[in-house]
Amino acid sequence: MTTSPDDAAPILVADALSKSFVSGKQRVVALDQVSFAIAPGVITGLIGPDGAGKTTLMRLAAGLLVPDAGTIRALGLDAMRESLAVQAALGYMPQRFGLYEDLSAQENLDLYADLQGVAKDARVERYAELMRMTGLLPFVDRLAGRMSGGMKQKLGLACTLVRSPRLLLLDEPTVGVDPVSRRELWAIVDRLVNETGMSVLLSTAYLDEAERCREVVLLHAGKVLDQGRPRDMRSRLSGRAWCVAVPQRSHRALQMTLALAPGVVDALVQGEQVRVVTRERFFPEAAAGLPEMAGATVTPVAPRFEDVFVDRLRERMVGTKHAHTAPAGISPPPSGDAAPVIRVSDLVRRFGDFKAVDGVSFEVRQGEIFGLLGANGAGKSTTFRMLCGLLPASSGHLEVAGFDLRRAAAVARERIGYMSQKFSQYTHLSVAQNLKFFASAYGLAGHRRDERLAWAEDEFDLGAYRDRLAGDLSLGYKQRLAMACALMHGPDILFLDEPTSGVDPLARREFWQRINTLALSSVTVLVTTHFMEEAEYCDRLVIMAAGRILSMGDPAAIKAAARTPEQPRPSMEDAFIKLVERG
Repeated sequence: MTTSPDDAAPILVADALSKSFVSGKQRVVALDQVSFAIAPGVITGLIGPDGAGKTTLMRLAAGLLVPDAGTIRALGLDAMRESLAVQAALGYMPQRFGLYEDLSAQENLDLYADLQGVAKDARVERYAELMRMTGLLPFVDRLAGRMSGGMKQKLGLACTLVRSPRLLLLDEPTVGVDPVSRRELWAIVDRLVNETGMSVLLSTAYLDEAERCREVVLLHAGKVLDQGRPRDMRSRLSGRAWCVAVPQRSHRALQMTLALAPGVVDALVQGEQVRVVTRERFFPEAAAGLPEMAGATVTPVAPRFEDVFVDRLRERMVGTKHAHTAPAGISPPPSGDAAPVIRVSDLVRRFGDFKAVDGVSFEVRQGEIFGLLGANGAGKSTTFRMLCGLLPASSGHLEVAGFDLRRAAAVARERIGYMSQKFSQYTHLSVAQNLKFFASAYGLAGHRRDERLAWAEDEFDLGAYRDRLAGDLSLGYKQRLAMACALMHGPDILFLDEPTSGVDPLARREFWQRINTLALSSVTVLVTTHFMEEAEYCDRLVIMAAGRILSMGDPAAIKAAARTPEQPRPSMEDAFIKLVERG
């Protein structure tokens, strides 16, 4: 008789596990009396907001950290007392896997096989299997540094798997990769579990991925908040999820109003509607009676796991400061008559013989949220860097805030705020020191400087972290600090290169509330993102592949173009995948 995962002994057990760190002048509790067990032969999701303790827990499970109290056992071994045996038995892929970018894919595999003691005669067959599984067989001689983000993640996974482990720990393996690559990575993980019986503990910032896990463990502030099957957790929110549509209204601004309405837990743009989660099993009168709701259609819908996550976390955050303010009213998106503040015509950027950007043209109007979407390596970040004056164009015309970037890049940069894809603040400086540095770099002085520093600490809730080193912040607070620095001088145009990559849904909501408020005050926002639901907040967007524009328009038009009889109501992710795969 075959033993089911539910009947088998747990493969990972934590008992009263605690761990804290010292950051600056503060002691930070990462895990506080954490206890749980996970079943073998399935995928278990480790879910929680930034700073919840997910990475610390994985490092303890891998025997890379020593707990302050409690125990954690992996594969029947004590991860503290038998750390070397644990590390030899499991596979661990951290958030930033250490590929050697000056080595080829094959050389990286050889290096990790040496480190993991894989016998020479066992490598050829294992390499071939891993390359087939990841689809990297045609790229074994390519340098890792010349691979796209999705290819790097797959190569990192292959290096982790050169010795087949019974337990695989994956710390946010899909962060920063596009939907096509994300789907491919999940296909690999599913295959490992289904064909080899491997056990997987996977942390993720994408809550739709939690739906694919057999069970999830929800962490918050270093404690286990909940554990169970996603479908069981969803059922608790039955009757509390709704879709709201108001004809001739801006769904983005309607979302901002509903998010602050009494009785509303969450409001999120979903297509041309607003998805709402309520505290009770009815739509609150206070929200239904808002002037902006005149003519609204309110339809009950099935809850999602993301609704569960937000509901549980908001329960714990009652009374905390909102990271946004209500808009003055429902405002339409910028009209086609609004003056363009960004003009791009036949833009080309070459790196040797390689064209990273190939003949791109578009215009962006004042107060518009304009999105750039594309697979990893599509040319989005390169386009951004040229628009910010950080990288010269090989050819074409670039105009920002009325200035030709070929002639007046320095003047144009004074009107621009830029938040890069990678955290670009000084990690060995405190939060307060970073803010002061960027205020000085933008030429702020005297009362104006003091005013903006106070604004940044208050608006982004950084006061309690002012003495903490920037490098010790959680990812969500790193992103807050980066955005505060980008906005320090009050720019007219804001460039955001994947600003929410890797942060949890609550942090993403905070960012988009701020972005929406900026757009309503006539700041122009250009944003790249791999979260397809975030594209719904854009007034218009382009989808790029191989340095070219595949499609341009508002989100509804792009989804309509992807409509088929088999898929009459495609999501933005459906449209994106269809366009990218069609090329």
